Amino acid sequence: MGKSVFKLLAILLLGAVPALPAMAAQETGHYINGVEGIKGATLPPPGLYYRMYNTYYTADTITDADGDEIDIGFDADVFANVHRFIWVSEYKLLGADYGADLFIPLVYSDIDIDALGIHSNEFGLGDIIVEPLILGWHGKWYDAVFGLGFYLPTGDYDNTNPASPGKGFWTTMFTAGATVYADPAKTWSFSLLARYEIHAEKDDDDITPGDDFHFEWGIGKTLAGEWIWDLGIAGYCQWQVSDDSGDDVLWDKSDHDRVYGIGPHVSLFIPRAGFVASLMTQWEFEARDRPEGQVTTLSLIKFF
Repeated sequence: MGKSVFKLLAILLLGAVPALPAMAAQETGHYINGVEGIKGATLPPPGLYYRMYNTYYTADTITDADGDEIDIGFDADVFANVHRFIWVSEYKLLGADYGADLFIPLVYSDIDIDALGIHSNEFGLGDIIVEPLILGWHGKWYDAVFGLGFYLPTGDYDNTNPASPGKGFWTTMFTAGATVYADPAKTWSFSLLARYEIHAEKDDDDITPGDDFHFEWGIGKTLAGEWIWDLGIAGYCQWQVSDDSGDDVLWDKSDHDRVYGIGPHVSLFIPRAGFVASLMTQWEFEARDRPEGQVTTLSLIKFF
């Protein structure tokens, strides 16, 4: 029996209300899919950068371990306004540019589960991300990146509130990827950016979520002029790759989350202004043991 179904039965039959919120809105990992896309594995040259992500996720479907919809009147709307500060140095490490960054997320969540009479919304600081190690390599036909980061449980977390902006656990995340160019002018690109998350135990429950593996990809065409456009498609895949653990795990630990997404991506670079705007929308499919919906991200980048 999947974790979604098991928790639903526990709530409906036993009245264990706190259990479902943690599953329905927050039992997945930290990383938000669908925010990088075309050239997602390309680190910029040395300098200071500010990037604002505006990510809106909406879903009215939640699935069981077989990918079937659970009919409970589920509806979720989540908006994340994330402020990212990036520093890429002149220092070389293993032949790569060394950098670091910091993410500060502000999160609004509105969660409804009609079958249980749950209607919750919350706004607040989410879980801050620190990446003290980023390495970027640049070649004639490729760019490559490696990173090590940590999610800090800075956001408010309450296992009785499905709209809590924090998740209540630490995460260590490894990043690696490459962008490959199909022509000397680098007008055609294919990028693949992988993330591996290792989660710690949740604050209020004896539950350690299983590890998650993500990758985001993008295929793009660059149109150069006074303004530079990148047009293409992007997508992502996410799999839970290890079992949940802990004494409070009452469901089948071998049931793992997964989801895929795909959609269009367009970005605009204005060199004179040192400014980039990027917009993408991706639709999810083949979800298991998690919500299935749509994610739209508008990101704005300023070079200094």
